[in-house]
Amino acid sequence: MTGTTRRRSRRDEILDIAVGLFAARGYHGVSMDDIGAAAGVTGPALYHHFAGKEAMLAAALIPVSEGLLAGGRERAAGHPDDPRGALESLIDFHVDFALAHPAVIALHLNELDRLPEEPRRMIRRLQRLYVEEWVTVLTALHPGLPAGEARVLAHAAFGLMNSTPFLGGEVDRQRRAELLRGATLAALLARTDS
Repeated sequence: MTGTTRRRSRRDEILDIAVGLFAARGYHGVSMDDIGAAAGVTGPALYHHFAGKEAMLAAALIPVSEGLLAGGRERAAGHPDDPRGALESLIDFHVDFALAHPAVIALHLNELDRLPEEPRRMIRRLQRLYVEEWVTVLTALHPGLPAGEARVLAHAAFGLMNSTPFLGGEVDRQRRAELLRGATLAALLARTDS
């Protein structure tokens, strides 16, 4: 093991298995015993790592939302006087994330409401802050565009980019990334005045 390579913890391995099962079968379609069987441990042994399924779901979604916000801020800040460059960087970042983590995208879309109020509220807050990074870039790119309309455009772009869990494998990953980047950029560069 090199200095930069960190061995994944057993907890992380179990969490990845749970995420895959939740995405494939839905939160209510998976039991702790199912996760344990897939991970090669008994269901009750999972409680050593997680308090329950809700804790697993929160452990999967909170760091993702934090990472999206941090990455979005970094990408936008990297182009302080170039809104188009910032937009392209945000799109690259989000497309790469969506293609690398389709199961997490599916969880965000379908299972977020399964969480207790506090972690759900935290994730929603992080998501709103991430959207605002896009709104700032879009309003700089399109002077006169109201922030509310920029939010509509940002959410439309997320819908396009987050379609990745539902795409088949008939188009290779690199080409899917090119298509998603191009379509998202074209949509967000289009004239917004009527």
